[in-house]
Amino acid sequence: MAAKIRLKKVGRRGQPSYRVVVLDGRKPRDAKVVADLGNYDPKTNPPTFEIDGDEALKWLGEGAKATRAARIILSKAGVMAAWDASLRGETIEIERKELKPTVKPEKPTAETPVDEAPTEEASEAPADEPEAEEVKAEATEDAAAEEESTDEEDGSDDEEKA
Repeated sequence: MAAKIRLKKVGRRGQPSYRVVVLDGRKPRDAKVVADLGNYDPKTNPPTFEIDGDEALKWLGEGAKATRAARIILSKAGVMAAWDASLRGETIEIERKELKPTVKPEKPTAETPVDEAPTEEASEAPADEPEAEEVKAEATEDAAAEEESTDEEDGSDDEEKA
């Protein structure tokens, strides 16, 4: 039997949680379980998991292949480091890594005063330079003046020829 260590989805829609299980590799995700190794809850902060490390090492030693997601969870549980050490002939104790909660940046609220100094500096800086509208107006005036001067020159040439 080609055993696989993978995640089996339990829970309801929008509230997923998973069991880390050993299945026959040819069966679908939610097939009958050969062995239950633990569980994983991604919705908590930090995500929580409980893995039976000795049982997972036994299955890895028997040739079970872990899927990518299961391998990440087993790695965080310290099982993969212990398995690598056992392949080299060493004995290492399974040490679980501490997961840190993810910190979301705080959004400024209405009560929090907003610094107005940067906005004043921003409004002063463009005052030194001509605004884009003024530059466009000057460019159109220059173009109109050039057209008039070329029209006058063209008109005088026509009168001389006639």
